[in-house]
Amino acid sequence: MIKAMQEHSTMNTTQQKPSAVGTPGKPTAEDSLKPIDDLLSYARTYARERPEVCALWCFGVGFILGWKLKPW
Repeated sequence: MIKAMQEHSTMNTTQQKPSAVGTPGKPTAEDSLKPIDDLLSYARTYARERPEVCALWCFGVGFILGWKLKPW
């Protein structure tokens, strides 16, 4: 009997309620997707961590565009 009471008391303490539960048809504020903002944030973070790679990509893209567009 004591063992059953101990198991019951530990079961009650280990159960946690979710902090924000949304209904299936209604998205919450945390569920909203912002792909453009996420992509820009990722690009900025990557450029801060590896500026030389970003500079080479910009140079390469500019070279190809300048070569293909030929403004003269």
